[in-house]
Amino acid sequence: MTEVLIVGAGPAGLLLAVELRLAGVDTVVVERHAQRPGFCRGFNLNARALDLLARRGLAEKFIGEGWQVPHAPFSGLPVTLTLAGAHTDHPYSLGIPQTRVEEILEEHALDLGADIRRGHELRALEQDHESVTATVATGDGEYRVRAAYLVGCDGGRSTVRKQAGIDFPGTEATRFTLLGDVEPADPDALPFGVTTGPRGAVFVIPRPGYVRIITSDVRPPVDKDAPVTLDLLQTAVDDALGRHVELRAARWLTRFGDAARQAAEYVRGRVILAGDAAHIHPPAGAIGVNVALDDAFNLGWKLAATVRGTAPADLLDSYHAERHTAGAQVLANTRAQVLLGDADDRLAPLTDLLTRVAGHPAGNRAFAETITGLDTRYEMRPATDHPWLGRLAPDLALTTDAGRTSLAELLASGRGLLLDLTGGSAIRESAAGWTDRVDIVPATCPDQPDLRAILLRPDGHTAWLRTADHDDADGLHQALQHWHGAAA
Repeated sequence: MTEVLIVGAGPAGLLLAVELRLAGVDTVVVERHAQRPGFCRGFNLNARALDLLARRGLAEKFIGEGWQVPHAPFSGLPVTLTLAGAHTDHPYSLGIPQTRVEEILEEHALDLGADIRRGHELRALEQDHESVTATVATGDGEYRVRAAYLVGCDGGRSTVRKQAGIDFPGTEATRFTLLGDVEPADPDALPFGVTTGPRGAVFVIPRPGYVRIITSDVRPPVDKDAPVTLDLLQTAVDDALGRHVELRAARWLTRFGDAARQAAEYVRGRVILAGDAAHIHPPAGAIGVNVALDDAFNLGWKLAATVRGTAPADLLDSYHAERHTAGAQVLANTRAQVLLGDADDRLAPLTDLLTRVAGHPAGNRAFAETITGLDTRYEMRPATDHPWLGRLAPDLALTTDAGRTSLAELLASGRGLLLDLTGGSAIRESAAGWTDRVDIVPATCPDQPDLRAILLRPDGHTAWLRTADHDDADGLHQALQHWHGAAA
């Protein structure tokens, strides 16, 4: 028995395990692969993901090992989306292998006491109004796990989603792309970046000791699951360039399509979906890992409060409401990038228009914030027009009785945070009934002289605030009750 069973030890599952264990929730993670794969799917953490990880004191572990690029990945337009001036504490994309991201998260989850079981595969599940019972297979047989909640973080072909009977509507792939981690026989024959030939283009990304080659599969496969061979990639590259560039020593070969699907429900009873189990989309913009982390960060504190019995009745439903909307936006913008990259003359006027918009500083920043999710804004009650409300609050520099600190440091415990900058005691006394769930911290913030108080959810999103021009005392109680339940 356990309180939460997570299926899948990818980025979403591992960060969710971290969040649950931070709240003291018994957590078991099962992963069907006995070992982490020898290849790496992604190499990018974006600004939004780094901002979220910083709210738990984790970002520096990744930043110390990666390389910073001051723009956001984007496909389809001949522009660079700069992150300078964007609403983020980390105005860059971080180059770091997904395998290393998973290693760091797994180490942290284990340190916090998560039970991670590799080589354990979910075979079946059934739920009732009190729990979920999962059948798990290992090399030695099967066993059953009973959990209060089960979360499927098991990828685009999610067994959890299928077993729970959750629909996965969307569009089938119509375009396919080949990807190969290989070594060119002559490194000078194919430069890094995009090389355009008479019948297509080849994108080459440098990697330690090899290159990643991406090019269109102009002969769509009869069986999209058929293995990709080095001969197939070689033919596609030669056809695109109109010349032979010898490739060898393949490390990983795969294909991906432009299918876009999203689960109809992220929460069904006691079964929940996150990451690729909840949505699949074209890889344009290198957003996949980052959206998975965003899902897990949104879900973790809500699920922990639900398990602990302190959550308001509809808190878990807000996970679906917020992240389903965000997921739909990801599907839309990745599909748009694919369309913009299509060699269709009818799209030329649209491409020209958007290129000119992206050439304007404000337009460029808006594109960058949209592609990376930095513009994510959740609905809050009561609603105001303050630009911070619903968004991830900036990492304010603060001084408390304990000395200098920051907003991110105060959120590292995973609890809600009410920051009182008034110098009085009225706000603290008003919120005293929630001190078992929310940290109430008096502080000063010279950089924000008009800010009087701010309530942050455990994920760092602003739930309420008071400024010199806006005093909504009743709104504080409404926000506390909405996100944290009734006062003790």
